[in-house]
Amino acid sequence: MRHRFFVLLFVLLLGLSAAPAMAQKAGDVKKVTIPGTDTVIEMVYIPGGTFMMGSPDDEDDRADDEGPQVAVTIEPFWMSKYELTWAQYQPFLDLYDKLKTTGGNVIPAAKQADAVSVPTPVYPQEAVPIYEAMGWGETYPVTDMTQLAAKQYTKWLSYRLGQFVRLPTEAEWEYAARAGTKTPYYFGDDSLDLEEHGYFYENSEWDDPARGHPKAESRGYRKVGSFKDGANPWGLYDIHGNVAEWVIDQYDPKHYANLAQKAGGKPISWKDAVNWPKEEYARVVRGGHWDSDPENCRSASRLGSTAKWKTLDPQEPKSIWWHTNAFMVGFRVVIPVDQKVDAEMKKRFWDADFELAHDVIKHSDKQVRTVVEKAAE
Repeated sequence: MRHRFFVLLFVLLLGLSAAPAMAQKAGDVKKVTIPGTDTVIEMVYIPGGTFMMGSPDDEDDRADDEGPQVAVTIEPFWMSKYELTWAQYQPFLDLYDKLKTTGGNVIPAAKQADAVSVPTPVYPQEAVPIYEAMGWGETYPVTDMTQLAAKQYTKWLSYRLGQFVRLPTEAEWEYAARAGTKTPYYFGDDSLDLEEHGYFYENSEWDDPARGHPKAESRGYRKVGSFKDGANPWGLYDIHGNVAEWVIDQYDPKHYANLAQKAGGKPISWKDAVNWPKEEYARVVRGGHWDSDPENCRSASRLGSTAKWKTLDPQEPKSIWWHTNAFMVGFRVVIPVDQKVDAEMKKRFWDADFELAHDVIKHSDKQVRTVVEKAAE
């Protein structure tokens, strides 16, 4: 009898150990701690699926660059629940001062491809007073960085975590923003309801005139997740407004038309839908921001970066890390479920991809590059 009991117990335990892990569902949250800190990034599970990217012809306030609609198939990934905050970005920026005095640029040739470039400090005269007026640190969104600075952060975080972290593609961003909806906003089609879900031009003015952006009538972003009803059906906050968000794609007003021709009426893979950058400008940001009109906060709305975002930059050449006029632009991070990614794909998502950036990183004595090791378990 005792023998039979232990046999049955063994079979039961074997069955439990062989049982598949519980499937993830849309909106599930996991917490990722940045190694070496107490800082957590909450990640939301985005299931795979196929959706129509772009806006239909009859959508109010539709822009020509939002169509024609194209069916895109998305693979599952995790996306940061909120726009990245200063608290989450600061450990990366802190490396500059630490490494500038300890030989951070001394990198063996065999490790050069793995090296991460760290942004130079923000402009003390042009940027710091604005950050202090609008709010920085804690849970305020980090803003004004270039796409390259956002990409290098994802490279740094990837090495620290031992996982592939990157910016979303334009198709992935819109898919996650819509969260299964087909209306202009995830909450419906009435722009008047936007005031309950996100900060934009009409509701982003500070009561205190000393707060906010000095050239935008004291308007500005707020702490991430400030709205009680600010999450879309999959649990992502501040999708409409607050700060616009970098995606990996080059901006091209005819990109969707090119995709539609390429797809031939069939769904296209998210990888084939990417418009990989080749020039510094323009790059796509999504979601609208605190100084946007409501129509520019729709799920399908697209905005391209411009050299005017660096108007106040006193340097020549202009910084490859910071803008001076883009306090309305931030980003989210993505962790793909499928971590089997080749080196070339990682390089496309992480590294500099225009000539000026390569020259500055290679030759400027202000730059700091370092090899980042995976954190100890």
